[in-house]
Amino acid sequence: MKNLMGSFEKIMMPLASKLGSNRYLNVIRDAFMLSFPLTIFGSMFVVLANLPFLDKILSEKNLNFFRAAITPAMEGTLLIATLFVVIGLGYYLSKSYKVDALFGGALALAAFLILTPFSLEGADGIIYGVIPIERLGAKGMFVGMFTGIFATEIYRKIIQKGWTIKMPDGVPPAVSKSFSALIPVFLTLTIFLLIRIWFTYTTFGNIHDFIYNVVQKPLVALGSGLPTTLIAVLFIQGLWFFGLHGQIIVNSVLDPIWNTLSLENLEAFQKGAQLPHIVTKQFIETFTVGIGGTGMTLGIIVCIFMFTKSRQLKEIGKLAGPAGIFNVNEPMIFGLPIVMNPIILIPWIISPIIVVAFSYFVMKFGIVPPPTGVAVPWTVPIFFSGMLATNSMLGGILQLVNLAIVTVIWLPFVKILDKQYCSTENIVLEDLDVDVDLKTEFDSL
Repeated sequence: MKNLMGSFEKIMMPLASKLGSNRYLNVIRDAFMLSFPLTIFGSMFVVLANLPFLDKILSEKNLNFFRAAITPAMEGTLLIATLFVVIGLGYYLSKSYKVDALFGGALALAAFLILTPFSLEGADGIIYGVIPIERLGAKGMFVGMFTGIFATEIYRKIIQKGWTIKMPDGVPPAVSKSFSALIPVFLTLTIFLLIRIWFTYTTFGNIHDFIYNVVQKPLVALGSGLPTTLIAVLFIQGLWFFGLHGQIIVNSVLDPIWNTLSLENLEAFQKGAQLPHIVTKQFIETFTVGIGGTGMTLGIIVCIFMFTKSRQLKEIGKLAGPAGIFNVNEPMIFGLPIVMNPIILIPWIISPIIVVAFSYFVMKFGIVPPPTGVAVPWTVPIFFSGMLATNSMLGGILQLVNLAIVTVIWLPFVKILDKQYCSTENIVLEDLDVDVDLKTEFDSL
């Protein structure tokens, strides 16, 4: 076991270190977090618009009026999420290079819009002067990411070469910054305009369709499969075992794919169409992290309170329980401990893999609906997060079934820990009793 752990650590630690320190992965993560509160806002209105009992209490006319009234909340956030990611990429990447971040974000957005066709194919022909909203959502996500990164890289290199207009000291800072950005912005946007023109002479017609068909669709198809998802979960659990935040490291690589899958599900859900994907960002968070945190440690807390006698375990359970309800499990990970504890390696790795596979097939066979793409805060407690993510009570029930599966898997291993802790506690109590007896005898003398 020690040799196996040592070999695994030699492979994983350098890889995790490189991924964790990668500039672009960190910037992508931060860019998606920029859009998080905005998409949560829009998601809440998606939930309101699709509550199952609305058609029972509202007439068809009033229901249509209500949904039309709150639709802008979704259209102005969820359906244009790519715009927020592009701005975030430009901003945070510029900031990492210590160049003006605000201009970096604005430049990235402008470059993305230059590449985006301002036309829509309608029933009577092509309509010009409009942007298809799908280009600003799931379908344009990878174009937005590439544009945000490359535009910012060109922009910062021009600035760092000193190709800027320098104004006298007395000029106000806002004016000085504008003139300093003038040449870098002009050159960068010219490059993207030339890219736009060049793609009009290809069979794709624009870079959006090129990226979507050549890059995005294959990656999304790969990321939506069960094998890739299980490998991701394995890496998350393995990294956490060695004390590294596996969720952040793995998510920084796969979040672009999982978020794109979520947006595609959301667009289908709003149209009343069949949801195309099972694996999405919400699937990963709701049916793994949403059961007590990474590793579904709510099952361990249930085992502790129902089946253990150790005082130490009971105290850990009391400390970790309230936080675990809201999916914060650091008290359990470092208090049990889970990190570098060979006794719990098997359930720590196996239980999430079994639950993810079980959840996937339950949804694949239509027993439980897949996540709709609505963004659910990861701190929402079990059952409620499942209902919100799937727009069905069955999602919450599936979480409870998953909790039972995790509890059963963990039980024999928690019992082993319980025996060890009880044995240690009894030895300590015996030593204390001996000390008390000696003290009593000494006092009598």
